[in-house]
Amino acid sequence: MAMNNQLLAVVQHIENERGVSREIVITAIEQAIQQAARKNHNVTNDLRVSIDRKDLSLHVYDTLVASDEETGPGFIPLARAVRFNHGNPVKEGDPIEIEMPASKLGRIAAQTSRQMIMQKIREAERTNTFSEYRDRVGDIISGTVSAVVRGDTYVMVGKTEMVMPARERIPTENYQVGDPIRALVLRVDPEAKGPSVTLSRSSNKFLEALFRLEVSEISDGVVEIMGSSRDPGFRAKLAVRTDNENIDPVGACVGQRGSRVRNVVNELSGEKIDIVRWNEDIRQYVQQALAPAKFESIEVDQVLPNTVHLVAAPDQYSLAIGKRGQNVRLATRLTGWHVEVKKSMATASFEDQKAEAIKELAETFSVSTAVATQIADAGFLTVEGIIYVDEPSFIAATGLDEVTAKGVYAAAEAVHKLVSGEEAATDSEEE
Repeated sequence: MAMNNQLLAVVQHIENERGVSREIVITAIEQAIQQAARKNHNVTNDLRVSIDRKDLSLHVYDTLVASDEETGPGFIPLARAVRFNHGNPVKEGDPIEIEMPASKLGRIAAQTSRQMIMQKIREAERTNTFSEYRDRVGDIISGTVSAVVRGDTYVMVGKTEMVMPARERIPTENYQVGDPIRALVLRVDPEAKGPSVTLSRSSNKFLEALFRLEVSEISDGVVEIMGSSRDPGFRAKLAVRTDNENIDPVGACVGQRGSRVRNVVNELSGEKIDIVRWNEDIRQYVQQALAPAKFESIEVDQVLPNTVHLVAAPDQYSLAIGKRGQNVRLATRLTGWHVEVKKSMATASFEDQKAEAIKELAETFSVSTAVATQIADAGFLTVEGIIYVDEPSFIAATGLDEVTAKGVYAAAEAVHKLVSGEEAATDSEEE
């Protein structure tokens, strides 16, 4: 019996459009029809379905018991059993396999089989995808955006659909259907409900993979990546080292006239990248991680584990901390040590301290110099000074409008948490 046109269309569609081999498709169809057909009360659990690999003809076989005493489903009269057995003798109770018309399976079995076929095809697709990409985790692939749904970006790579969840996107990027895109294969999960391949552009490993592609010394193993940290879309740090005294690891990553690092920056939509020379001496390593800021002293805490204290001159403090604590936060993630930066005020006059405080407040909270001056005039020269009082007291003391004052106070709390390391657990989780 020839396979009906609908099933033939399924085979051709799956094979051509979804990249699943014909053998896998046919096997899935056989299993689906067989599983659905066994729900028919007129057949036995020994029913077998076979599709001819050459002409795609469908054959259905059932095993019946030869008997003149028993009748009904599962039994066949001895005379008929002999005919199906090509005239050879058949005894009472002998099993005999006969081919039956597919139409006997019934309409319900046909409908059920279509659903099962698609389910098994999806399972086959997942198996195919897992086999193809399980060894490519950490690789960069290129594809085309096929859809954007609730922040999740779906990407077609060949005939395979993959997903880049909203949390794995670079926040500053927006995608449209049809856009070309490059991303890191983050993980492959054959049990996932949606696409089984998850992509990422915000992962630290994507940054490292881009440098492996751009810098031959890294791909050759001459220069080694020791760590990285990112604020995706804004700033990143990459630590490198080498045992070859004739090679500058930082210069190799930067490239001639900055060509190599520029290519990575362009791929990351303008994300600024600091290339840091790794050092086994944590004091030297932290200093490199916070460059170009200069420090008066760098000391390792003798009591608190993995903690280093730095003292910076007033004109270097803001540079070391970075806007909203970004620079010191990235340095903490990069080195794996809690980095605490304090300002030296021993030699500065009150006027100099206040002027520096006003400048720092304006930069930290992204407010005008006038607003920063108003905060300083109220006696709040540091982030710690602001959060020392409660919010209503801060609003009353500064005389700022409520919206501005609440925004500054909330930002002060956030910066204090970042710098003091109270979010270290969250940072570790993100890594």
